Amino acid sequence: MIPEEPDLWFLPLGGTGEIGMNLNLYGHNGAWLMVDCGVTFPKPGRMAADGTVHHRGEPPVQMADPAFIADRRDRLTGLVITHAHEDHVGAVPYLWPLLQCPIYTSRFTAEILRRKLAEFDLLHRVPIIEVEAGQSKQIGPFSVQWLALTHSIPDPNALMIRTPAGNIFHSGDWKLDEQPLVGHGYSVKTFTDLAQEGVNAMVCDSTNATVSGHSVSEAALRAGLLQAVRSAEGRVVVTCFGSNIARLHTLASVARETGRYMGLLGRSLINMSGAARAAGLWDSADQLINSSHLGYLPRAEVLAVATGSQGEPRTALRRLAAGSHPDFELEAGDTVIFSARAIPGNEELIEALITRLKALGVKVITAEDAELPIHASGHPAQEELELMYRWVRPAIAIPVHGEAEHMETHADIAKATGVPRAMVGRNGDLFMVRPVPGIRRQIAETGRLGWQKEVLVRVE
Repeated sequence: MIPEEPDLWFLPLGGTGEIGMNLNLYGHNGAWLMVDCGVTFPKPGRMAADGTVHHRGEPPVQMADPAFIADRRDRLTGLVITHAHEDHVGAVPYLWPLLQCPIYTSRFTAEILRRKLAEFDLLHRVPIIEVEAGQSKQIGPFSVQWLALTHSIPDPNALMIRTPAGNIFHSGDWKLDEQPLVGHGYSVKTFTDLAQEGVNAMVCDSTNATVSGHSVSEAALRAGLLQAVRSAEGRVVVTCFGSNIARLHTLASVARETGRYMGLLGRSLINMSGAARAAGLWDSADQLINSSHLGYLPRAEVLAVATGSQGEPRTALRRLAAGSHPDFELEAGDTVIFSARAIPGNEELIEALITRLKALGVKVITAEDAELPIHASGHPAQEELELMYRWVRPAIAIPVHGEAEHMETHADIAKATGVPRAMVGRNGDLFMVRPVPGIRRQIAETGRLGWQKEVLVRVE
């Protein structure tokens, strides 16, 4: 299957009809362009009474099967990574040997990617081209422009993919945050200018399409986090997604104001903060102490930020709850703040973790029961989707990055804002944008690969 000169195609192999393991292909004039290459993690198996999880034997890291494009590697012009979340970049070290193409991305994402590649001895084999927001690159027959948007990680970018056959706007993950705190913001004119140029299709994030209103800004969380930390008497442990550098900056500011020392517990947090420093995104005023020192400080002077907001096994917070963390032990009167919401499927794990913490006499504050906001989603709610469609005015809406309910609701929102046509499909469907719009169902075989015992295996 080879796209011809008049053709402009979109073919998702992962991330459409599901949330996670994004892998998207664009086809035009004999060539393919890949956008994002991410992982997902299997849902937990049966939980025992002690909170341990019995897995079903599935590989712990899974990703979309790239066989369709690996078989056409000579036509793959490049891979563009929109941002550094695991479900967009995490599969690169596993799959690049099957692809062997140059990778284009922003500076912060490149820092994260290099660290991943180094673990697989691929660092000096993979060509990485860093691109600034607003810049364009010619990648085969595709002219790709990076457009600044905001998300829950530094420097996310949408893409304007231009070809002689037509133009596609690919949103990546995004929200409209007026005060993102870290990294670039966004400009409305960027997107209204696209409408003037003409956009044949908009491929867009559906994660929060069922959520009414507008997402909360990162800047709006400081008051709630400050209140929660200030009222705490013992140690404070905040758990959040390690990739949210803006949240770490807010917590560092709260630590200074409340007279506490902040340290990071968990490899992903330490890795992300290191990448932020390397990319020039870490405020020099935000001083961290070595986590091994936290156990020697007076309890009222400790603010630890820990991995494990989803109750995952072997994370820092799970180890603290089990009394097996090497840096300190939680005691009655300490406080744990969940500055995150549950990813669907993780509710049972989180509830078991909270039960264990409370049994220790630890006070637990979640985003649901906090008096003021202490967590903000990184994805657009309905008002933001409406705004983006009014700005970009595409001829076709193609919802992705969501399950069926999210994408169907997203399609309704697009049509209600005046988009003439919405095309809803799933992984393996070929979305023909030009010359004649339409969908050919299940044109490509899809599936999952898993990383198990240092080899890729097919997941049934």
